[in-house]
Amino acid sequence: MALPITDLVAGIFKPAVDLIDEMHTSKEEKLEAKARLIEAEAAAVTTAIDYERGILEGQAKIVATEAGSEHWLTAIWRPVVMLGMFTLVVGDTFGILPNPLSAQAWTLLQIGIGGYVAGRSAEKIVKAVKQ
Repeated sequence: MALPITDLVAGIFKPAVDLIDEMHTSKEEKLEAKARLIEAEAAAVTTAIDYERGILEGQAKIVATEAGSEHWLTAIWRPVVMLGMFTLVVGDTFGILPNPLSAQAWTLLQIGIGGYVAGRSAEKIVKAVKQ
């Protein structure tokens, strides 16, 4: 499965690849130009992935800090929010809610659940590393 960031970078470089195919030059020159373009695309993907990794590491540190907090509210707010989200999902699924959840609400729930799962994983990893 391709990462969305790789698709984005490939989309940026695709017009240049198409342009190389249309150049009126030798086959060797076209291949050389494509090779340089592929190197540039690989460097761009690497930079983008490094950036994304930095963001995820920062988010994991925040979750670990919150989970290790001495204040009870800071330590439990994520599970409480997840319980609320779960309640909304069940209510929407069984038609209990007066109005169905909008597409934007489902997107928010997916992001929240994904972030919660990643955060809980990071929390467990941090605890294991500390020991």
